[in-house]
Amino acid sequence: MLDEIIEERRKKLEEYKKTGDPYPAKVRRDMGLVELGARFDELLTAGNAVCVAGRVSAWRDQGKIVFLDIKDESGKFQVVLNDAECKDLARAQATTDIGDFVEACGTLFKTKRGEPSVLAREFRIVAKSMRPIPSEWYGIEDAELKLRKRYLDLLLNPEVRDLFVKKNIFWSTVRNALVSHGFREVDTPVLEPVPGGADAEPFITHHNALDTDYYLRISLELPLKRLLVGGFEKVFEIGRIFRNEGIDREHLQDYTQMECYWAYADYHDMMGFVEKMYKNIIRNIFGKLETTHGGVTLDWSGPWKTVDYYDAFKKETGLDLTNTTRDELAKYANALKLEVEKGLGRGRLIDLIYKKTVRPKLQQPCFLVDPPVDIEPLAKRTERDPNRVARFQVVAAGTELGKGFSELNDPRDQRARFEEQMALRDAGDKEAQRIDEDFLEALEYGMPPAAGFGLSERLFAVLMDKPVREAVLFPLMRHEK
Repeated sequence: MLDEIIEERRKKLEEYKKTGDPYPAKVRRDMGLVELGARFDELLTAGNAVCVAGRVSAWRDQGKIVFLDIKDESGKFQVVLNDAECKDLARAQATTDIGDFVEACGTLFKTKRGEPSVLAREFRIVAKSMRPIPSEWYGIEDAELKLRKRYLDLLLNPEVRDLFVKKNIFWSTVRNALVSHGFREVDTPVLEPVPGGADAEPFITHHNALDTDYYLRISLELPLKRLLVGGFEKVFEIGRIFRNEGIDREHLQDYTQMECYWAYADYHDMMGFVEKMYKNIIRNIFGKLETTHGGVTLDWSGPWKTVDYYDAFKKETGLDLTNTTRDELAKYANALKLEVEKGLGRGRLIDLIYKKTVRPKLQQPCFLVDPPVDIEPLAKRTERDPNRVARFQVVAAGTELGKGFSELNDPRDQRARFEEQMALRDAGDKEAQRIDEDFLEALEYGMPPAAGFGLSERLFAVLMDKPVREAVLFPLMRHEK
């Protein structure tokens, strides 16, 4: 059946080619369709001729007159063709299908039913559609297919298009907040000789000209901190990062992340900035400071509560992290039936247990602060306790929605932490961090005290109460053979 429809459209295409180009480069279009609707009375009174363009979404052929609806990104409008006014009527009837992009030029009028319309004197196809658009898209239950054919999902579901309009607002608000606060936007390399800045397994690629393997970046952190060494004081980047890890509701292999670094500030300064930025994001998207996730109403209006990592961990597990050993943590993790892989250190075990026991309980927006040094190799130690780091996480809806800390700028301490990470790698932890000698050398030249922060599009997905891959225009899917 589909093959027959495509063949019929091919014949119409060939017929149209006898008198015109079905794919012209130049299109006459005076304004979008919503603007035309808003200015209709003004233009009608002035007697202005107009040219409009869009995709045919409805076609009602009554012989000597045709009524059709066209759509563009902004909305839809009615076009009327009749045998008295339109010299192209017969060609249009013989060759036009729903889904074609068309151009119509003529005068404005209202039909007997009062419908604002364009009475076309000229009409032509400007992009012939060779496949029929599914008319029963809502009847397709295969979520994978909708993501794979995202262009059809966008075309037929206005709420999906609206989702990505909101995503544009999301990133625009983030960028504007940073720029207005004096941060400078920069670009750093996607290919790195040493992956760093996060606990994650990287993708590897080969550079033919240099005959060298490189890694796709897993974080933006280390290059941006090199810029602090170089004299910049407030920098940020919004860019793609890549992590070779599993797929679930909150994780993708490639996604957009923002990281910013602020010299002469600490994590308390950054917390104040972040809370204001998040509230602006939510207000700009929703017009209020309440969102819903999993049936739970989240109140972002604040001030947000600060939760001590040690206190929350002890409350949920009974374990005091000031003196709990790795073996005790492993025993507790096994009791929770968590997967304790070979080589996992104390920090990774703490994080596993935390994600199972503590994080799900943190539903309302809060700052989770000062975790053990074992779990954050790039953060400065707190002044009150050298076994803890000056880090905060934004946590809401039982998940992490951003992380920041006072940056470690002592090159000796940083080297020792990297060496601990490398020992964990040697013991079998694939996600442990590597030693980056160039970054250590940069620190030896001196990096000012600074605060850093990062958020990803997971925040947007949670705000919209969607799995993260549904909040991405073209998520990576298994290749269809």
